Amino acid sequence: MANLSHPSEFVLLGFSSFGELQVLLYGPFLTLYLLAFMGNTVIIVTVIANTYLHTPMYFFLGNFSLLEILVTMTAVPRMLSDLLVTHKVISFTGCMVQFYFYFSLGSTSFLILSDMALDRFVAICHPLRYDTLMSWAVCVRLAGAAWAAPFLVMVPTVLSRAYLNYCHGNIINHFFCDNAPLLHLSCSDTSLLEFWDFIMALAFVLSSFLVTLTSYGYIVTTVLRIPSASGRQKAFSTCGSHLTLVFIGYSSTIFLYVKPGKAYSVEVNKTVALVTSVLTPFLNPFILTLRNETVKAVLRGQMQRLKGPHKAL
Repeated sequence: MANLSHPSEFVLLGFSSFGELQVLLYGPFLTLYLLAFMGNTVIIVTVIANTYLHTPMYFFLGNFSLLEILVTMTAVPRMLSDLLVTHKVISFTGCMVQFYFYFSLGSTSFLILSDMALDRFVAICHPLRYDTLMSWAVCVRLAGAAWAAPFLVMVPTVLSRAYLNYCHGNIINHFFCDNAPLLHLSCSDTSLLEFWDFIMALAFVLSSFLVTLTSYGYIVTTVLRIPSASGRQKAFSTCGSHLTLVFIGYSSTIFLYVKPGKAYSVEVNKTVALVTSVLTPFLNPFILTLRNETVKAVLRGQMQRLKGPHKAL
């Protein structure tokens, strides 16, 4: 019992294995972070500013871009600052807060992705009932539930981490307070917590993935019945960007978190987490614009309007 402890702070190793060379990572990571922030912000502003995009599809898209910004803000700024210092500590409370927001926002992202799939399902499979089934009241409820449910469910999850006994030191071999490294430091019986984590993964990740797969199963069946090739291409083009986001988001997250809490490879998990925290938010704005003809047309219109006054001068 004398070895049981409740540390006042944790040490985040981050990329300490690179030694002094880790400073060289600061520039590329900062560039990706700023580009991700600006790209997702452009999408949000575009959706808000253009009445043509005031539809359920782009309402959910704006929510998803906001979540991308917030998720990166929970982990990346801290990671960037740690690249420049040798003593990488985070307070116990700060670690729990980061844990709470990272996983709450991440879970919300997957629920919003499933909302986007439902929207495309109704638009393509039930177009005559679209305005009724996907009214603004319904969309607000779907988005509200996607935001509220993870933040409520994560309260007992983070409290359970706060009351664990950490007797295996306070060194976290990661760049943020991830779940598996925290459980690895605990000498408490975490079997119930690991089971709870698996249930949460089923509830938020796998269930939303199932909703998305089912929706697109019906979409593909419906689109293949369209007689004209141009009609099929147009229907699929509206889903292309969303399907790309689904593949990237679910593949990495299922690899990381849909497994027993302590079953992990440190370096592999760190690399995949880096991809989801930095690279994916950077790529998503390009995926959403390059594969979405409507967004591209609106952005081109905005650029032309901005160039117009300069030409007049």
